[in-house]
Amino acid sequence: MRTARVSVVGLAAGALILTGCSSGGGGDAGDGVSKDDAAKQQVEYEFGDAAASKGPAEPIKGAEKGGVLKVYQRDSFAHLDPAQMYVSDEGAMSTLIHRRLTTYKRDNAGKYTVVGDLATDSGQPSKDQRTWKYTLKDGVKWEDGTPITSDDIRHTFERQFAPFISEGPVFIQQWLAGKSGTDYRKLLPDGPYKGDHLPDKTLETPDKKTIIFRFKDPQPDLPYALGMAGYAAVQKKGDTKEKYDKDPVASGPYKIESFKSGKSMKLVRNDEWDPATDSVRHAYPDSHNIQFGVSYEASTKRLISDSAENKTAVSYSNQVDASSMQSVRSDPKVKKRSLAGYQPYVGKISLNMDRLKDKKVREAIAHALPAQSLMQAFGGSGGGELAGNYLSPTVAGHTESDPYGKVKNPQGDVKKAKALLKEAGKTGMKLTFAYQNSPEWSDFSIAAKDNLTKAGFDVQLKDIVTDTYYDQIGKVKNKYDMYHSSWGADWPSASTVIPPTLDGRQVQDGASNYSHYDNPEMNKEMDRISKIKDAEKAAEEWGKLADRILKEDLPDVPLMYYKQIQLYGSKVGGAVINDVISGIDPTQLYIKK
Repeated sequence: MRTARVSVVGLAAGALILTGCSSGGGGDAGDGVSKDDAAKQQVEYEFGDAAASKGPAEPIKGAEKGGVLKVYQRDSFAHLDPAQMYVSDEGAMSTLIHRRLTTYKRDNAGKYTVVGDLATDSGQPSKDQRTWKYTLKDGVKWEDGTPITSDDIRHTFERQFAPFISEGPVFIQQWLAGKSGTDYRKLLPDGPYKGDHLPDKTLETPDKKTIIFRFKDPQPDLPYALGMAGYAAVQKKGDTKEKYDKDPVASGPYKIESFKSGKSMKLVRNDEWDPATDSVRHAYPDSHNIQFGVSYEASTKRLISDSAENKTAVSYSNQVDASSMQSVRSDPKVKKRSLAGYQPYVGKISLNMDRLKDKKVREAIAHALPAQSLMQAFGGSGGGELAGNYLSPTVAGHTESDPYGKVKNPQGDVKKAKALLKEAGKTGMKLTFAYQNSPEWSDFSIAAKDNLTKAGFDVQLKDIVTDTYYDQIGKVKNKYDMYHSSWGADWPSASTVIPPTLDGRQVQDGASNYSHYDNPEMNKEMDRISKIKDAEKAAEEWGKLADRILKEDLPDVPLMYYKQIQLYGSKVGGAVINDVISGIDPTQLYIKK
């Protein structure tokens, strides 16, 4: 999942889904977070039964209904259609308005379980795990009061094949089709919009409450995938195709009262949501009033001040900005209102291999880039740590490899880069570097340009508005040589990192293989490893393959493993970091009386 910092996450798994931070409590401003904390996220969550999936959610001590929660967000939401959601901040917001067959339950002790959300449990698999059965709960409704039925769920998955759906996850589509890459679209090329449907041998809905998935191969991770924001339910009757992306029908505890892209959004309670059907979410505030265009620096200063409406304010994904990091660390009153931990994201520079075909040129770029400058832009050790490879320390299979010296030489090795560029005969080569128009990435782009220029490149910087950054770099025919991206595991497996970002069969507009890397030998390795049933062995093999791709082909340059620190106002209760959405959990917040 893409992180909101560059689009910028996923659920993952919740997207945007496993997008995690290790600490769920307040008080530590980041320096106390170690790789031991990151390693704790390398676990598989239990799949919950009907009892674990039964609502209402566990009460939060001291929480009461009422009040208005102010939410500061840097980036507006580019997508509201769940099928187009694959960015962490959208994933956080989606927990309030969209429900899915399964979801991730965090109890008050911090334990996570995959449970039934719209479904009665996390799923009933056949012995070979090729068939999964789900039954919808009684009393689940859309915001217009109509019941959510299996027809809606069938429609939700069939529309995932339609050509206009291009930004979200593709795991389940590929599993249903039994195809890798983009070939899954051939199963239902137009989605359900021209009268065609998936056959019962693939997806069966024998009655209004039953959904049966049938796959060609065992799919033991289906409950994880179904919990992603990208697979949340879409109302069949209310589906307006492309227009749904701006005006979706809610099924969660809140609905959209107003949305002005780039300016504001107001979420109010959805009276048709029944807490008795929901084991995860609360709806304590009367409304979430979201303001867009608030920079990290601005939101940090407002929350540090804790004045007026800032007392009842928070951000789903804005982190403490670099210039304020020390203030947060040194002021006990502010530090008490902070949350810190690892995220599963790896910040990297994607090299457009359609344009940068010479590996020596890519190596020159890799050695020149100053990873330390990126870390400093995000606040030093509180915002991240230097990355040597593609797998975050939160993901099983992570190693300490550093083939291009990004940890050993964090300021970059300009001398070596210059020599490589000269060997390639490309001194003076023009290089177009696209970056997100935010203070952090603007600062890094200047430092990167300086090093690359010294190495012999003619660097042209191109800033892109934050709200649509991923949409722009996600175009296969984009006009950029390099651009930053960040990716985190969708659930606790490198299988949700390597294939989505490096499988050459995934290259299409909106996909996350931003480098357009395509090596048939490596694609076959991905297929082989995907079939390994032993989780530990698979993790080891994914780690080896990730390092091999980095060393042999260099499609992306890893720079930083993300951490974060977030603040909240003194009148905000229930603030915890949720490892699934990689930030403060909006469903647990309340206003203190």
